Amino acid sequence: MKKLIFLQLICLAQFALKAQDKWDLKRCVEYAVANNISVKQTDVQARLAELTLKQYKLSQIPVVGFGANVGYSSGQAQDPVTFAVITTGLWSNQYFLQTNVNFYNFNSIKNNIAGSKFAYDAANAATDKLRNDISLNVANAYLQALLTIQLQNAAGLQVKLSQSQLDITRKQVTAGSLPELNAAEIESQLAQDSSAYVTAVSNVSQAILTLKAYMSLDAAVPFIIDTPKVEHIPIENIVDLEPGFVYKLALENQPQQKADALQLKSASKYIAANKAAMLPTFSLGGQFYTTYTNQTYNYNQVPYPFTQYTGTVKGTNDSVFLSGTNSQLVASKVSYFNQLNQNFRQSISLGVNVPILNGGTLRVNYERSKWNYKNFELQQQSDNLTLKQNIYQAYNLAIAALQKFEAQKKTLEATRKSFDFAQKRYNVGLLNTIDLLTNQNNFFKAQSDLLYDQFDYVFKMKVLEFYKGMGIKL
Repeated sequence: MKKLIFLQLICLAQFALKAQDKWDLKRCVEYAVANNISVKQTDVQARLAELTLKQYKLSQIPVVGFGANVGYSSGQAQDPVTFAVITTGLWSNQYFLQTNVNFYNFNSIKNNIAGSKFAYDAANAATDKLRNDISLNVANAYLQALLTIQLQNAAGLQVKLSQSQLDITRKQVTAGSLPELNAAEIESQLAQDSSAYVTAVSNVSQAILTLKAYMSLDAAVPFIIDTPKVEHIPIENIVDLEPGFVYKLALENQPQQKADALQLKSASKYIAANKAAMLPTFSLGGQFYTTYTNQTYNYNQVPYPFTQYTGTVKGTNDSVFLSGTNSQLVASKVSYFNQLNQNFRQSISLGVNVPILNGGTLRVNYERSKWNYKNFELQQQSDNLTLKQNIYQAYNLAIAALQKFEAQKKTLEATRKSFDFAQKRYNVGLLNTIDLLTNQNNFFKAQSDLLYDQFDYVFKMKVLEFYKGMGIKL
């Protein structure tokens, strides 16, 4: 019963291991790009460039401002409505709305918008370039991990082969057909193979940790790499990756070259913008204004009747009175909203600003923008030269790797035949143990070298495909 439970637990563990998600190259690259801090930083720079573009676009919109104030003055002051000099305390309240727009500035704003648009696109291209670099690094680390896994498997087969050889030799020693020394020599070889297998297992763990580091993945996270057979990885024909042809395509599709071209366009627009900044600027302004004071009155003539004694009638002494209507000037405060309505004023203005003396700032900015353009031009030439050198170097390395891989195939076939013959001769007692082990080690080394050369060739071909614009895929 205990054995049955133990076997069930082993089956469940194996099922859980198989059910766990495996990481193929695409998933590794996508995770690395999404979590890389440098990519996030360059993306922030792109967002900042986008804000600069947005600011220049918004500068075309008229500037509008609204304001209000309230104040009190005492002593001699000027009434802001009647402009009369008064000495009583004065409360005042003003509202104003003003606007201004530069309607002609020799395309300074237009060129700044165009320059910032190209700069924003260049920042995005720089982010793409970093993503490509990370993808290439992850692909290299991924292939290195696959290689170490293949070498681990080969080392495991070598251990099994040595163990099988030891079992056969032990039987022959027991039968008396071989001396004990033969078994001891094979036991020594088995110990060496076991040590090599332990090293291979450690190399796999180290390669996986390196891959995780390139992915910005926590080293403690469970990770199972998908292991496609290297011979099933699609590879372009080497004749389709001629370096001159690849370089021509790379100039059009590589993000670094796109970024350089966009930076040049941006710099040329900034030259035009800084040149226009030294020319006059024409603007149109408008203002709406109203005010209230506590000393604003309306003065009206108010009629009133009167009776005035003028004398007496001679003979009768009757009093004579004069009746009529008179008027007087009466002051009344104007209400708050009536004042705002009565004092509402509008104005419009046309202005021109001609820069004459400004400490040389505009001229220096113009000269600096021209040198910036020259700097970007030199950077483009340097990047293109580096790209061409990298492509031709990658092509030569790929040719060498292919030739080495083909040669190693022949070496493996030769060592396989040699080992087969040696094993047959050893089994019939015509070959000593040392010679057998030498042939066995040569065969194992040829297998390992072939695996290394094959993966090396695949990666160098993938680098050429990357420059061609095909991306990184297995």
